[in-house]
Amino acid sequence: MPQDMSSRIADDHRDTVIERLQEAFAEGYLTREEMDERLQLALTAKTHGDLVPVLDSLPDKDTGPPVEIEARGGRIQRRGGWRVPRAFKIESEFGKVELDLSRANIEYPVIDIELRLLYGRARIVLPRDATVEYEGLSGGSADGPAPYALVGIGRPT
Repeated sequence: MPQDMSSRIADDHRDTVIERLQEAFAEGYLTREEMDERLQLALTAKTHGDLVPVLDSLPDKDTGPPVEIEARGGRIQRRGGWRVPRAFKIESEFGKVELDLSRANIEYPVIDIELRLLYGRARIVLPRDATVEYEGLSGGSADGPAPYALVGIGRPT
């Protein structure tokens, strides 16, 4: 879930959950009775915690290939209520990357960000309850490897 479990949900988040239930029903993961029961829970949910049993036991949604963003000599910026993909790659040369996830719509328990910078900088703002796992973080120059990080962002369990 993207925020504190006791925080209230917006209609667009409820709609995303209902859409996921419809997909799971169409794929055969839910019976008609289970679908009706979970839809009722989703429609009456007020907090993120209310939605946990609605999506519980459903397989992860197939997210397809990662979203790729490239820029040269500019700025890559995402903030506000933007929808965060499950996995994305960002490459920037001579630029700045700013990702503010604090108010973003994060539909997945974990997201993966692959970040490659050459002569630039990056700033990632996380939601209050997020955790970060990183591997392959390194620095470099034109003579060495470019800075690279694969960042996994999730929630404590």
